[in-house]
Amino acid sequence: QVQVVESGGGLVQAGGSLRLTCVASGYSYVSATTGWVRQAPGKERELVAGIGWEGQQSTYADTVKGRFTITRPDLKNTVHLQMNSLKLEDTAVYYCAARYTRDDIVWTREDGYDYWGQGTQVTVSS
Repeated sequence: QVQVVESGGGLVQAGGSLRLTCVASGYSYVSATTGWVRQAPGKERELVAGIGWEGQQSTYADTVKGRFTITRPDLKNTVHLQMNSLKLEDTAVYYCAARYTRDDIVWTREDGYDYWGQGTQVTVSS
């Protein structure tokens, strides 16, 4: 059974930083591409960043390029999202999502994943 759990959200002032962590279990013999998807009230669901199984290929939303960095260490069940220079509009619930794949690709959509985490709240204040 595959489970995905996010952590690291919280309250931070504008200009500050947070690091989100996604840990998956049940991936011993399965590879997957992983994405961070956020949902804010009154806004469409948005793919923030995605990364391939080998951790070399990645994609970012235009709104976070240059500020956010997604990484996957050698232990491939873990993915980080380093968020710097946070803005008020970054406030949202951030979800980690995984999609099974045998190829080292990056999924560039906000939907179509096989597993979702419970979400972690990120609130940016002035």
